Amino acid sequence: MKARTPWRNRNFRLLFAASAGTNLADGVMAVALPWLATRLTDDPFLIGLVAGARMLPWVLLALPAGVMADRFDQRRILLVADGVRVILTLALAALALIAAPGTGPVLALACLAFALGSAEVVRDNTAQTILPKLVGKETLERANSALWATEQLGGQFLGPPLAGLLIGLALVLPFGLQAGLLLAALGLVFAVRLPEAPRPIQPLPPLAALREGALWLWHEVPLRRLALILGGFNFLGTGTVAIMVLYGQRVLGLGALGYGALLSAAALGGLAATLIGPRILDHLSPTRAILIGMAGFSIHSAAFALGAPVWVLAAMMAIDGFTGMLWNIAQVSYRQRHIPPELLGRVNSAFRFAGTGPAAFGALAFGWMVSWGEGASALYLPFALAAIAGGALTAFAALRLRLP
Repeated sequence: MKARTPWRNRNFRLLFAASAGTNLADGVMAVALPWLATRLTDDPFLIGLVAGARMLPWVLLALPAGVMADRFDQRRILLVADGVRVILTLALAALALIAAPGTGPVLALACLAFALGSAEVVRDNTAQTILPKLVGKETLERANSALWATEQLGGQFLGPPLAGLLIGLALVLPFGLQAGLLLAALGLVFAVRLPEAPRPIQPLPPLAALREGALWLWHEVPLRRLALILGGFNFLGTGTVAIMVLYGQRVLGLGALGYGALLSAAALGGLAATLIGPRILDHLSPTRAILIGMAGFSIHSAAFALGAPVWVLAAMMAIDGFTGMLWNIAQVSYRQRHIPPELLGRVNSAFRFAGTGPAAFGALAFGWMVSWGEGASALYLPFALAAIAGGALTAFAALRLRLP
């Protein structure tokens, strides 16, 4: 009989520790990267371009990443992806040291952001594919909650204010810290030992393998519908995140430390959800959890659109963080439990292609929208659009989404 807790599993403990380090690094990068962009240009479209470039690999590489996860050694994929991220982070540090404001340096930053996003696509898809092999299906909610907790605590609660503090000292410091944390994660993943898994004697050619995963998702109507709804929300969410740094600077008058603290409010809500989420989900269907997450995002966007005081915005971000985390735990665990193990990498990647890919276009569209507006008032419009469209998607999901 398998343990009902993932903590007795050495491989999971190693993966958890590696995730803690990389999520803290990602939290620092969430502030440092857009802040560097605002130091190189004040053009909202170019700032949105940097954010969009980091998300664009979900359109271009999500499907091939799934084929890789099902075909090759998953531990080795994680090691290569994190190694590439170390190199790219050092390149970003060099850019922060030597770049002067101008279009050329911003485009270079966008290229590095695209390369970093490409490595993240490969790593994230493989990490979700590998987890059921490490802990078993009966502890997936608890394992996913623990991993999401590291994202909230390190990636959103500790990372952003730490980035603000480091930026106040020198803009290069956040990138140096990320490189060190990624190196530590490399060592931890290297110590993971995966159980031997049977491989097909004659695996399908890449295109046929990709098609098999995509068709499985297409015929699973509830999952397909969820992927498309998630794509709409990621379009809206990434669009608002891309211009939020400008909202913080121009509307709220925040510096790097204050902006990082505002982002940490969402992490508080998300962290709370990781602690009590599994118990809530014991009494809540995946469909209801997802609907709650959608409603939380729409309310949070409306608060920004209405120009609420900063303390109200912080409270709304905490609510969005809590409800969004319930959504994430529910839908990721549902996918890991219902997708056949031999197809998990490819179906996961097809799901995230539809569900995460639109995020890149949201960042570009919202950045373009603000660039055509006048003054700080233009920064309210993207949040108004997100609130209205998010409410419409929530209503549609309430009528049409049913996860068995």
